[in-house]
Amino acid sequence: MKLIAEASQIIKPVSVTDGAGVKIKRSIGLNPDYFDPFLMLDEFGSENKDDYIAGFPPHPHRGIETVTYMLAGDFEHKDSLGSTGRMCAGDVQWMKTGSGIIHSEMPLMKEGKLHGFQLWINMPPLILKWLSQSIYTSIQRR
Repeated sequence: MKLIAEASQIIKPVSVTDGAGVKIKRSIGLNPDYFDPFLMLDEFGSENKDDYIAGFPPHPHRGIETVTYMLAGDFEHKDSLGSTGRMCAGDVQWMKTGSGIIHSEMPLMKEGKLHGFQLWINMPPLILKWLSQSIYTSIQRR
């Protein structure tokens, strides 16, 4: 038996800035209880370097997972665990923040198109007790 579900609601993204002034469109994040365990879904992208060049300088996270998918451009990840990674078009970064991590995501390019998505997922308390360490995983398209 094949079931087809219909969308119950269409969520329109809201334009906001994050990091050091990066322009993003946030689809999930305005009413997090409605989407739990999904906390935020951001689309970042522009051909204008002024919209993204300041990037996301070092900042903390804990108790969440982030999944970042790059469509265009180059980003560099650095964190307090000593992990580093470069994200290019088609690459995925998965970060489990556990009890805490400080990281940055900065564009490597000085011009051109940058485009990607980042999903924030709430880690259940039971998993946080079991997995208190932070884990960074980079999945390369190539």
